[in-house]
Amino acid sequence: KSISISTMVKAGKKSNVKFVIDCTQPVDDKVLDVASFEKYLQDRIKVEGKTNNLAAANVTVGRDRSKLTVTADSTFSKRQLKYLSKRYLKKQQLRDYLRVVAASKNSYELRYFSISAGDDDAAEEE
Repeated sequence: KSISISTMVKAGKKSNVKFVIDCTQPVDDKVLDVASFEKYLQDRIKVEGKTNNLAAANVTVGRDRSKLTVTADSTFSKRQLKYLSKRYLKKQQLRDYLRVVAASKNSYELRYFSISAGDDDAAEEE
């Protein structure tokens, strides 16, 4: 039997995915607690449709000061991280002030809404 090169590449390649959630702005302002956010993600991330199943796909959630890193050996949904981040902000009643923005292909960032209410209203009334 001959084995094609493409099957060897597929078998040898391990898809290791790494996503970063940057919480620098809210953490610097002492609005957000990264430790509780990390715990929330560990409890809520679903692997194969089940929560508390992180070991099955070798998913790890770690933190480095104000950044959370989610690493998985198999396929993992970046969209699920955004969804869980938004749910956490809602639970902490921060959803009105913070938003989750994709900073790059494999990272999200928590940013404040830019509110410039006072200047625009004064200009329109004149």
